[in-house]
Amino acid sequence: MKYALVIFETDESRQRIRADRDAHRGAYEAWIGQIAAAGKLISGDALETEHITPVTVRKTADGAPTVTEGPVHAGEETLGGWFVVEVADREEAVELAKGLGTPETVEIWPLLETA
Repeated sequence: MKYALVIFETDESRQRIRADRDAHRGAYEAWIGQIAAAGKLISGDALETEHITPVTVRKTADGAPTVTEGPVHAGEETLGGWFVVEVADREEAVELAKGLGTPETVEIWPLLETA
């Protein structure tokens, strides 16, 4: 089964990361390396969250697009990136997510598989 491990940053996690970027990078690379070495990593990307503000395109009731600066959901948590993993089941995806040694939050989503 394929799952997305979606990484969210918070104000607190960003402060902790900034305090020791080298330790953060090392922990992240070790975690990803373990998943890759186990043959479970399919893909993944981190988002530029330090210097860039996202742009959001929404459709109004009449279908017209509106463009705004900022994330879809304003608030403390922001999307930081994601990884797609191939695992036996949800429990294994949870165990992989629990292994992340950095202060971000991980949300786990099964990928929709089409025939």
